[in-house]
Amino acid sequence: MKHFIALSLAALLMATPATMMAREKKNKQNKKMSKQEVVVDQNIPVTQSPVAVAITDPATQLRGEWNIETLRNKPLTTRQRAYLYLDFDNNRVYGNNGCNSINGEFRMRGRELVFSDLLTTDNTCHSNSNERNIMKALEEVRKVQVTTLYNIYYMYLLNSKGQAVMMLKSQNIDFMNGAWAVKEMNNENVSEHNLRLVIDTPMRTVHCNTGENIINGLITVDPAKDFAIQFEDLVSSGYEGENVDLETSLLIALEMAETCKRINAREVALLDGKGNMVLVLDKLELHR
Repeated sequence: MKHFIALSLAALLMATPATMMAREKKNKQNKKMSKQEVVVDQNIPVTQSPVAVAITDPATQLRGEWNIETLRNKPLTTRQRAYLYLDFDNNRVYGNNGCNSINGEFRMRGRELVFSDLLTTDNTCHSNSNERNIMKALEEVRKVQVTTLYNIYYMYLLNSKGQAVMMLKSQNIDFMNGAWAVKEMNNENVSEHNLRLVIDTPMRTVHCNTGENIINGLITVDPAKDFAIQFEDLVSSGYEGENVDLETSLLIALEMAETCKRINAREVALLDGKGNMVLVLDKLELHR
């Protein structure tokens, strides 16, 4: 039997003017006592420190693409983007050392990690010292350590002495996963139009319901850019109804999006290349 999913929006809580005045007065008093705390995303202070991540399920936690950021504690500069891709289904590692493609095997047990049978292509590089050093560092790896900060994950590859020979970075945009109502578009409230999005970050797909048409598309992520998300190959079912202009604006906004950020526990924003918010989305609760 098919299960029908009903969508419902949680009610918004609005502070009264009196409450807001009281808070403002309290904030002015607190400012005299201590420095004002700067916030990156709402409810996330910049004073937050990296948090160690327990590796309980490596195949889920470490799977995928990792950018190589530092080599022996020094920032890495290479001709091409240097990265590793860990394929736990086949215990294979792929990637690039900044000039040549990497292909090899790895085995992992707990926090222990060892790379073996590493091969590279034979492209001629302008300066391949960093490329050689990356390959040498990979041969030394014996353990792994992971930390997280602001939904960005950092993987440290350690040698037999516990020294970090390489630090890699990956991003987690899972906070974008789920069903959303379009609340604002280009700073204009469009809640009354009941535009709906379903973003599937693991499958890299997006589905939209405008009330008249269904829009399907793909999601791409630039691993070299923090919180990158782009929507491509967007295709509408093509019915020309009364809200065709609104649907066109939604398509344009999605195509302009380059990054995302969390506004609060319920809302997220999609931003263009200049950091302007093109869409504000409100989380929908799904009830069976």
